[in-house]
Amino acid sequence: MAVKTKRLKVYFDGGCRPNPGAMEAAVVIRGVAHISTGIGVGTNCDAEWLALILALKVAQDSGVEDFELLGDSAVVVAQARREQKCRGADLQRHFDAFAALVGERAWPRVKKIARAQNLAGIALVRLHER
Repeated sequence: MAVKTKRLKVYFDGGCRPNPGAMEAAVVIRGVAHISTGIGVGTNCDAEWLALILALKVAQDSGVEDFELLGDSAVVVAQARREQKCRGADLQRHFDAFAALVGERAWPRVKKIARAQNLAGIALVRLHER
């Protein structure tokens, strides 16, 4: 009998202060937070895309092929799922970078979750509590 493995959940979130402003991104995988600060100046959408791209890199580096990318940005999730077109050159550039990372692999699962469920968002909030 084959053993079914659980799909790896990779949480992502990005933000900036103010909007637009200095961007940061977080990814949580297997309970470990990967936080990137000082990643440039942009909008919340830019930061969310950079977080999603980082999440894909971290997931691919994990060596696990069955994973899903979980974030709370409805716009970025819809764009990454190819359900909504990117408006503007900057967002299209982020999508293109994401697609290039996917390469010849199967398109990754990207899912919208509630803000309260987003472990990466919680990690970013904690970063600012210090």
